[in-house]
Amino acid sequence: MKTKITLLLAFLFLGLKFGFAQQDEECMTKLSIFHEYTKAKNYDAAYEPWMAVRNKCPKFNNAIYVDGEKILEHKIENATGAEKTALINDLLLLWEQRGEHFTSKTPKGEYLAKGCQLMYDNRTELNKTDDELFKCFDDAYHYDKDTFTNPKSLYTYFSLMVDLYDAGKKPASDLFNKYDDVVEKVEEEVKNFSEKLNKLIEKEEAGTTLTKKEGSYKKYYESYLKAYDQISGSIDSKLGDRANCENLIPLYQKDFEENKNNAVWLQRAAGKMSQKECTDDPLFFKLVNAYHNLSPSANSAYYLGLLKDKEGKTSEAISFFEQAIGLETDSFKKSKLYYKIATKLKARGSYGKARSYYRQALSLNPSNGRPYIAIASMYAKSANNCGQTNFDKRAVYWLAANEARKAARVDPTLKKAASQSVANYMAKAPQKSEIFSSGRAGQTIKISCWIGASVTVPSI
Repeated sequence: MKTKITLLLAFLFLGLKFGFAQQDEECMTKLSIFHEYTKAKNYDAAYEPWMAVRNKCPKFNNAIYVDGEKILEHKIENATGAEKTALINDLLLLWEQRGEHFTSKTPKGEYLAKGCQLMYDNRTELNKTDDELFKCFDDAYHYDKDTFTNPKSLYTYFSLMVDLYDAGKKPASDLFNKYDDVVEKVEEEVKNFSEKLNKLIEKEEAGTTLTKKEGSYKKYYESYLKAYDQISGSIDSKLGDRANCENLIPLYQKDFEENKNNAVWLQRAAGKMSQKECTDDPLFFKLVNAYHNLSPSANSAYYLGLLKDKEGKTSEAISFFEQAIGLETDSFKKSKLYYKIATKLKARGSYGKARSYYRQALSLNPSNGRPYIAIASMYAKSANNCGQTNFDKRAVYWLAANEARKAARVDPTLKKAASQSVANYMAKAPQKSEIFSSGRAGQTIKISCWIGASVTVPSI
């Protein structure tokens, strides 16, 4: 009897195995068909075999979800009315199924945000309110902030907060806190991609040609940095005058006592007042000193430097700025500090010292072209004061153009603006006819004054 039961179980096992094998073969065949159609962008032909595999073998291969997203996006784009709504809901379901069957390949924050963005982009068809959409993004952000990184979704998230504030549904404190949340998240991602891009730029600057794979990564990093740069401006534009001094000061005065031992709140409040040029108000002094006493940091020392600078105490301001740099351990953030301090010095006309700080900023973050643009600007403004002859003075513009070219080469967010600066400086430098008549083509000109550099007259 035992033997018969064992044989029966063996036959059942073989039958099940054969059934799964048949299913796998069928799914494999149809997967191959829809994948080829998808590669050829024949999404309509891919739909039927794709649905067959999706329904029969949902765990078979992640291509079901990767290709399925493209197929459904195509069909959504070409559908209307109830059919479009059904397809949108099916794409949302597809992402849920992907998370269920391929969890490790489906970062929660990323895919929850994608779902929220899809609903936002189609809010009319889905009849979604701003409250519902904001809650969707807010839940995604708090569930998995690390992978909530899409630039468009970060902007949409903040934009909805502004709309709810304008509608009287969110208080000013929530608006400003969310601004800080999103801006800090964008800065984290800019740092992440900048550090990766820096390694490739350093390799190129050393004269090593990037591999094909490295070249692809470079374009990928640059595209994200451009996107984050774009939304940073859009976020500030969306916030607009809602965060002016008239709104910030009463709010922070009201909340100060409750938060005077909260370092994060103090840092954000001081940072916002600094950003919005509210530093003349006594509240800024109170915030900065409370922050520095509670948690001495690079930021608090920098803000104290701003206070001393406002008082006209330049040497004390520089001392605090140097203290800020010494306290900062993160290279990317230290680069930003060098840049901020350099810009303060530039505005004061301390060009030589400013250039030194700009160079330090570049050494720590070589993919940021803004220091190059600033140095070029200082050279251009000094042209009339640095040279004996008119020709030598205008030769300074070649130096300025060289700095602007470096910005265009390393910074994906500045290529257009830097190229325009190059053209502007080159138009002010000696032209070919002047070079010819001077007989100085190929010669080296030493530029005096604070610049203390040399430039070679272009050959004609």
